[in-house]
Amino acid sequence: MTLGIEELHRLVKEHKLVEGLAERELTEPEGAGFDLRAGELYEISGAGFLGVSERETPEVKLVASFEKGDKVKLQPRTYYLVKTAESVNMPDDLLALMTPRSTLFRSGLFCFGGQVPPGYHGGLSMGLYNFRDTAFELEMGARIVHIMFFEVRGKGNAYRGQWQGGRVTTEKREKQV
Repeated sequence: MTLGIEELHRLVKEHKLVEGLAERELTEPEGAGFDLRAGELYEISGAGFLGVSERETPEVKLVASFEKGDKVKLQPRTYYLVKTAESVNMPDDLLALMTPRSTLFRSGLFCFGGQVPPGYHGGLSMGLYNFRDTAFELEMGARIVHIMFFEVRGKGNAYRGQWQGGRVTTEKREKQV
């Protein structure tokens, strides 16, 4: 079952389900969830590795942030990492899914969001790709994804992975939990 906005507002107020929401999401949200904003933008470079028991992500460089009020030109055919301005505190009985806002794909960009598991706490990172042959200007703080929350019925397992807390990359090659 998808949670409606009244229940989401209650969970935000009583349990800090989502922290750092824009005023718009607290007073006039659309649909059955919240729009989340671009908080930090990273360029990635170098090699990465994903093995059966180990992984290492490419290097990242922070290029823009909402806190600084940055605007950035997303270069053509380039992949970025973006972290939301908001963070979540997922209870053990909820799962969240993120979908890109339609303005992105109408503009030739795509935001690769995903699921947020029960028990996860922290910022949310996803991929952002400019499929166009021209640059696209992004103002940090713009709404880029919509997050919806779903009830988990029956026994589930809380997230215990190393991305807890919202880190964006690995420091070095690491053993996966």
